[in-house]
Amino acid sequence: MSENVNPNPAASVSDAEPHAGSASMPIWMLVTVMVLVFSGGLYFDTFGGGFNPQVYAPYRSLNDLMTYQPVSGDDAYLLRGKVVYEQVCALCHASDGNGKPGQAPPFAGSEWVTGDVGHLVRIPLQGLNGPIKVKGVEWNLSMPAMGAALPDEDLGAVLSYMRTSWGNKAGLVTPEEVKAVRGASASRTQPWTAAELEAVK
Repeated sequence: MSENVNPNPAASVSDAEPHAGSASMPIWMLVTVMVLVFSGGLYFDTFGGGFNPQVYAPYRSLNDLMTYQPVSGDDAYLLRGKVVYEQVCALCHASDGNGKPGQAPPFAGSEWVTGDVGHLVRIPLQGLNGPIKVKGVEWNLSMPAMGAALPDEDLGAVLSYMRTSWGNKAGLVTPEEVKAVRGASASRTQPWTAAELEAVK
């Protein structure tokens, strides 16, 4: 019997089905990939800001950030008023203008805040004593002259902030108005009462 002999052995090898196998990654390629990943991470950590205080400080909240935003005109005036309010008034009257029970009446919706500018300016200049009705509720407390030491511009700004915040819709109080009221009431050394304020024209 004769055997079948393939006259072209190379052809049979090339016609064979491909099969899966395992090949190891060259070590130089693995080292290169690791160096690139490490270098990229180091670059973004160095130049991406991250939690670097030079990028984020002194802004610890949105309110902090807004305080440092460049503004002008009425916005700058009201922003100054907000800063003064938080420093001088918020402890008793609360940051939301709703006051504190048994401690201080609300400014939000208060007829004293949105009403006569002269009356409003006199309260922080000389203080207020005795009963006063705010939004139909009687308060019988004393308020010291918290605004007497404030410059006219700061007092005008904080009163303007109060008259335009928390739903209040009244006009601004100018430094000139504050100066005029300060001059007119300069001789007064005692706190006002509500009745006395209402009698001032």
